[in-house]
Amino acid sequence: MSDTAALIRHDWTLPEVQALFELPFNELLFQAQSVHRRFFDPNQVQVSTLLSIKTGACPEDCKYCPQSNRYDTGLEQEKLMAVDKVLAEAKAAKATGATRFCMGAAWRSPKKKDMPYVTAMVKGVKELGLESCMTLGMLSAEQATELSEAGLDYYNHNLDTSPEYYGEIITTRSYADRIDTLSRVRDAGIKVCSGGIVGMGETVKDRAGLLIQLANLAVHPESVPINMLVRVEGTPLAEEAELDSFDFIRTIAVAKILMPQSHIRLSAGREEMNDEMHALAYFAGANSIFYGEKLLTTANPEANEDLQLFTRLGITPEARDVDRCDDEEEGRLLEQVQQQQNDKFFYDAAQGS
Repeated sequence: MSDTAALIRHDWTLPEVQALFELPFNELLFQAQSVHRRFFDPNQVQVSTLLSIKTGACPEDCKYCPQSNRYDTGLEQEKLMAVDKVLAEAKAAKATGATRFCMGAAWRSPKKKDMPYVTAMVKGVKELGLESCMTLGMLSAEQATELSEAGLDYYNHNLDTSPEYYGEIITTRSYADRIDTLSRVRDAGIKVCSGGIVGMGETVKDRAGLLIQLANLAVHPESVPINMLVRVEGTPLAEEAELDSFDFIRTIAVAKILMPQSHIRLSAGREEMNDEMHALAYFAGANSIFYGEKLLTTANPEANEDLQLFTRLGITPEARDVDRCDDEEEGRLLEQVQQQQNDKFFYDAAQGS
């Protein structure tokens, strides 16, 4: 077995992973960066855009979520978007540099009547030359097959936290329900995107437990989003204590060590991260971001801010991995970064300094 193959494990134990969390910070980051370089270009980051295609009125009781109909968060409910409007958003995302377009609907699970619309969205996004991703809640085997036949590249379904802490956050859907959906997605030939949320009052042991669940799947998720809790007024976690930045970076680093071939994505909570924290996260092994001013229903850094930081750090967007990938589109992304490099102050002239 090669040294690289030996890094891919599916038998992590709790004591092993807790020991990683307890390493001195610099030692942990050194290990994570060393592993990261074995599988990825350390100066490339994959760029995705996420659109809420159906907002609010979700019957689940996830304590972190402003889309639950159990909490008064002031969120306006919106029905499923028309296919042409979704594709218009996808075109705009592509124009600003995204290579993957993710569509999220606040459902417990999609109904049969919804499937023709969401499969049409997938097909349309693929025709634009973008990778496609959806998060629609729990899926049956039949629904997973429908999405696969439409050409869906990725399906997101997060585990959220450890099995032990899960009941403190959600009671309307079991942990087994989530694992079953991931299995159906994998069996249908769709790539898996699954991660969790930190900062919900869980312990380090719970963070380790979450990552163990993901790393010990038969196949590691291709994308692992690590979300930092966004404390939304009206949700039960609105008053939760702010997560220590170093604890978040540790979680990124341990995720990379456990799942070296996976893209570790910075997701919710980036609006609260300064440039230095972003840089540390990239060094720890994060190599994917959601890009654009909104992440479902919460704020996200504006696209030009991310490009400016990429330039300062010498990072370029990762090339697309789709059948319709073309040199012209990749060149345009690089031109965007080069344009930022030409501005020594890293500000848009129209905005001033």
